[in-house]
Amino acid sequence: MRFPVSRRACTSAYLFRRLAAGLVVALCLAMPLAAPGDGGRAILVFGDSLSTAYGFEIEKSWVSLLEKRLEERGFGYRVVNASISGETTRGGRARIEDAVAATDPRIVIVELGGNDGLRGIDLNSTRENLKAIVDAALNSGAEVLLLAMKLPPNYGPAYTERFQQIYTEIAELSDVRLVPFFLEGVAGNSTLMQADDIHPEAEAQPILLDNIWPYLEPLLAR
Repeated sequence: MRFPVSRRACTSAYLFRRLAAGLVVALCLAMPLAAPGDGGRAILVFGDSLSTAYGFEIEKSWVSLLEKRLEERGFGYRVVNASISGETTRGGRARIEDAVAATDPRIVIVELGGNDGLRGIDLNSTRENLKAIVDAALNSGAEVLLLAMKLPPNYGPAYTERFQQIYTEIAELSDVRLVPFFLEGVAGNSTLMQADDIHPEAEAQPILLDNIWPYLEPLLAR
């Protein structure tokens, strides 16, 4: 996630992310099929910088740790990370259909919305985009795990509370599993957060995975 920047920088960043999104889809299409024993099952991680190992080595990210845990515990899944740093729900909505078509996932982990909140984007737009992402994943035949975010209190109680309600409403309307707060036990802890107080450190990544796991594991066993 990032703080708002200038209009010119935002435009450049938006164009860069669209190019990056195309590259992600191309790489997904180029990936070999999973090993014969796993039935070709995939978990698609669809998020922003919280899922891209921002500020440290990719091997330490919660996504990489998830891949290792799945292997260690005998779950036959491959993990495809289609996250883009700085992504918003608008950007995610524009590329979700290509992403699921390229990977044919059994499970989609949706980790988006935080950048919308930090930029003060209209909450109705965020809600509409996020629900469209979830529904597009469901329409592909995948199960969905939605990771909820919270905003710092300086955004005001009305905005922060309404922002948080978006995730609960979508989970109920679309009937998907919800992780109540992805950064539980990490946000606000200076030893686990980077200097920007937005991105978790490498040391926080096992906690993030543990926050997700109880909600993800039942989907794996289906």
